[in-house]
Amino acid sequence: MKQENGSFSQIVFNKLRKNTLGVLSFCVIIIAAIISIFSYLFASDKTENANRQDVTIAFAPIGYQQKTIEIPLPNYTGKTGFADYLFGKEIDSEQISITATKINQDFVEYTPYLGNGLSGEPIKIATSTWTKHTIPFSEIEEEFVYTKTYLLGTDSYGRDFYSRLIIGTRISFLIGFIAVFISLLVGVTLGAIAGYYKGKVDDFIMWLINVVWSIPTLLLVIAITLAIGKGFWQIFIAVGLTMWVEVARVVRGQFLSYREKEFVEAAKALGFSDMRIIFNQILPNVVAPIIVISAANFASAILVESGLSFLGIGAQPPTPSWGNIIKEHYSHIILGKQHLAIFPGLAIMLLVLGFNIFGNVLRDIMDIKS
Repeated sequence: MKQENGSFSQIVFNKLRKNTLGVLSFCVIIIAAIISIFSYLFASDKTENANRQDVTIAFAPIGYQQKTIEIPLPNYTGKTGFADYLFGKEIDSEQISITATKINQDFVEYTPYLGNGLSGEPIKIATSTWTKHTIPFSEIEEEFVYTKTYLLGTDSYGRDFYSRLIIGTRISFLIGFIAVFISLLVGVTLGAIAGYYKGKVDDFIMWLINVVWSIPTLLLVIAITLAIGKGFWQIFIAVGLTMWVEVARVVRGQFLSYREKEFVEAAKALGFSDMRIIFNQILPNVVAPIIVISAANFASAILVESGLSFLGIGAQPPTPSWGNIIKEHYSHIILGKQHLAIFPGLAIMLLVLGFNIFGNVLRDIMDIKS
């Protein structure tokens, strides 16, 4: 049997580095994390929730290009700050699809595009609409009349589908992160108390676990969501409060085993407090199975959120979520716009698969018997 040197974390890292599937799944998770944090940096439409609409180009195909004129609104700033790259920028200009423009010192004349190859009557706007925002006249044609490319086309409201898909990563990834955090906070606490103290405390916590375990997860999440309301943070809390059961059961089992070990008996003989024994002596020894469960719960949380958003009780429009994007466009699978439902479905599948594979790899390499 080959003896490996180094700390447990170093041994795990070295094994993970040699596992191709583990590395690939970890890369998928890291990429999703980066995209979720800097969604608006990668998105073409940097407005909040990528909610800039233009129904004249609804259901545009992949790679669609459209000549566009950008008209400043009264709140126009022309700058994109650091906060805008994190949370999106307030809409401060109007983007209009056009077919032609004529520009002189006094007016900007544009012909609006009406869709289906049709054009409207020319419309004139005073150049002061731009110059009052300290925009030089020479920059109007250079910076505010351009051809806009929609990498993945547009959705039913004429929004940039690529940007909506990218920003939707944030909801799916955050739901996993926050739900796992809540499940660990509740599950580890209850599991540790039940496993360490045993007796009536253990009986009560196990009764609570069995009650929650007997209720279907989706039904329980729906009930909690209806109780605390629909919304961005409510769905995070609801999913988190339904995922602690498995964590609690595993932690309880580990504590029941470790509480009889010699080092715990020695700690008690030295007069260590129960809290010190629980958190300093036993808990560090059960971190490995907790990490594996957390990876699996990440994947489960993403699926639950997508299902709730598809049912209309998850993230609410206009906030983009892979689940509600599928809900808006699943009927178009048979109408020639399959990518509007398939792409978010593939994104869900890829991220869930990444977490599941990573969890399985961690389980194998953290097994001290292997």
